[in-house]
Amino acid sequence: MTDAAPAVGARFLEFAARHRPAVEAELERLIPSAEVEPRALHAAMRHAMFPGGKRLRPVLALLAAEATGGDPRAALRPAAALELVHTYSLVHDDLPCMDDDALRRGRPTCHVAFGEANALLAGDALLTLAFEAVAEGGASAVKALAAAAGSLGMVGGQVGDLEAEGLGGDLTLERLEWIHDRKTGALIVASLEVGVFAGGGDPAALDAIRSYGRTIGRAFQVADDILDVTGTAEALGKMPGQDAAHGKSTYPSLLGLDGAMAAADRLAAEAAVLAESACRSGPDGAGLESRVGLLQDLAYHVVARKT
Repeated sequence: MTDAAPAVGARFLEFAARHRPAVEAELERLIPSAEVEPRALHAAMRHAMFPGGKRLRPVLALLAAEATGGDPRAALRPAAALELVHTYSLVHDDLPCMDDDALRRGRPTCHVAFGEANALLAGDALLTLAFEAVAEGGASAVKALAAAAGSLGMVGGQVGDLEAEGLGGDLTLERLEWIHDRKTGALIVASLEVGVFAGGGDPAALDAIRSYGRTIGRAFQVADDILDVTGTAEALGKMPGQDAAHGKSTYPSLLGLDGAMAAADRLAAEAAVLAESACRSGPDGAGLESRVGLLQDLAYHVVARKT
């Protein structure tokens, strides 16, 4: 992956740092205190959510609102819904019946800390709460999130991922892309869609922002697969090497590490080009160049990240 990418991503990182505190505060408001009954359930939900990860998906929603000429502030609560869905999926992914992981975000996984039943129910509660939050963005935002999270999106991709375990080189690149376009990419595309709908962005930009999102989602997954090979537990907040341990089919296992890195760079470059058609000027007609730059920075950050 390119050495220049981290510097190029500085504008996106600044945008994320500026908006992440508001996302954290919104998540704090949404999830009941651990002092509220049922205490064990709310404690498990908060354990899974705080301290958090990169909050990439809500930041993407806010970025899409701004990039398409809308107002990120109007999209804040619906944006937080994306993190609720993402975190629920991690809680369920970590369960013994799925990936059986013991470390997440640098802490014991939810089922290790609270037991399998509470972890399962905490994930259910986070998912349900997400739809209460995204409803503030309107029916189109709800529909986008529901489609991305269901059997034709993230959950369907998770099933495909489980079915592909142990196949190794027998899995085609086309099938691997099918799996991860759903397991990872669908929620990333939905994050951008929710941002446009909830933030009042230009609906004429939707097709372009979806194409950009699909490319970003694929690039993100390629980078994730690479980090599982090259990263450390300290940097990742989870144990590396789990893909190989579970016999997962990944981009490095199919393309080799160098081939996967080259694929990530190609996808980042494609997304940078797509950014130009995904952006719209603000209400005053200004800011188009900076909006394009933000989306392009994100494209390079996705493949240059170390966590």
